[in-house]
Amino acid sequence: MSHPSLLVGKTYCVRTFGCQMNLHDSERVSGLLDECGCLCVEEPDDADIVVFMTCCVRENADQRLYGQASAMVSAPTPPSGKRVVAIGGCIAQRDGEKIREHIPCADVVFGTSALASLPALLAEAFESEGHPIEVDVVEEGRPFSTDLPSHRAQRFHAWVPIMTGCNNFCTYCIVPYVRGREKSRTMESIVSEVELLVADGVREVTLLGQNVNSYGRNIYGEPRFAELLRRVGETGIERIRFTSSNPKDLSDETIRAMAEVPSVMPHLHLAVQSGSSRILKAMNRSYTREDYLALVERLREGVPGLALSTDIIVGFPGETEEDFLDTLSLVKEASFSSAYTFIYSRRPGTPAAKIPDDTPHEVIQDRFDRLAAQVADQAHEANQKDLGTLACVLVEGSSKRDSSIMVGHSEKNQTVHFAVPEGVSPETLVGSLVDVRVEEARTWYLRGTVEGEPR
Repeated sequence: MSHPSLLVGKTYCVRTFGCQMNLHDSERVSGLLDECGCLCVEEPDDADIVVFMTCCVRENADQRLYGQASAMVSAPTPPSGKRVVAIGGCIAQRDGEKIREHIPCADVVFGTSALASLPALLAEAFESEGHPIEVDVVEEGRPFSTDLPSHRAQRFHAWVPIMTGCNNFCTYCIVPYVRGREKSRTMESIVSEVELLVADGVREVTLLGQNVNSYGRNIYGEPRFAELLRRVGETGIERIRFTSSNPKDLSDETIRAMAEVPSVMPHLHLAVQSGSSRILKAMNRSYTREDYLALVERLREGVPGLALSTDIIVGFPGETEEDFLDTLSLVKEASFSSAYTFIYSRRPGTPAAKIPDDTPHEVIQDRFDRLAAQVADQAHEANQKDLGTLACVLVEGSSKRDSSIMVGHSEKNQTVHFAVPEGVSPETLVGSLVDVRVEEARTWYLRGTVEGEPR
């Protein structure tokens, strides 16, 4: 196989679709290419290597990929004289070399466990005559991608995968088929990684897994996520977030750890998917409406001031108006501060794809619009409670619309805007913590004025 040294001096661009795990994988891909002597550029048209990190959870992600990748056929030829298009992530794992049926320009396909093989595959593609396709979607025996170099998008934040795969097999979800079964990293390797990140100036980490609450089950015989939170909190990291959490596995021990570890942020994303017990059973979610609301009550009691967000699917096959009204009422009872709402996307290969459903699209769209309106009303109401308070904000950069306005996130994961204080350089604020007095509370963001010194 060709040696990755062939890649020295080549330019690359990575485009990412989907979840936070894909964002992490993209940072590892960039780190690998940096290590090979490649140079990162902003636009695919300027790149010798274009990498698409893909998601197949919803159909629109497929379509976006096909559109953007197909555009490479008519893109200007790079100065090197040859462009290689690589497809990674979940669609690559699912389709393998069949990806050529939708993306004829694909030169390299690498699966969710094959990141480390990418440089060699790219080198092979550059050396090859004609247009053969290089494929690696082997899953077994591969190390975690955390062993690879990383090119972080933000110097003050890092994604830290603690496990891969999922054992839950929700009937609508393709993830277990493309990410495999649950496989946890050792606690020692995670803690060591966070210690290194702290030494490198990282202030916030997000612990990643398809279901972080079941972390450690395959290694230790039982989940040990609560213990992991405490161990990570002892590293000196200032902020800890985590996603995703399946309600069926969120233990009282984890709730106590969330309350007792100061660096765990008071925000939890807890996907409910539906407020109807009948639909939850059809989804194979392994909890009822009553179970979920009881868990929310324990969370509110255990972590005062907790901001709760969720995922909701509208239009799951067989959903009735009564089922949907159950969802609306649960959203209100749970007092979500925000929610990601989706219209059900039929995924071939999942059990739900075989369930017949003749609900008109207009009915599903109307339900979606009603839900979105309620979510927006609740988000606005939740933000009003923070008027006049001080929000501790990790500054991420300047607004795309106005360079004099900085943007960051509060401890409760709210987007916060504030003006650059007089005499302060915007660049010096990035990665700092500032206290912002909230003077305006909109639906999707807060706005205010900095008080005190950045730290």
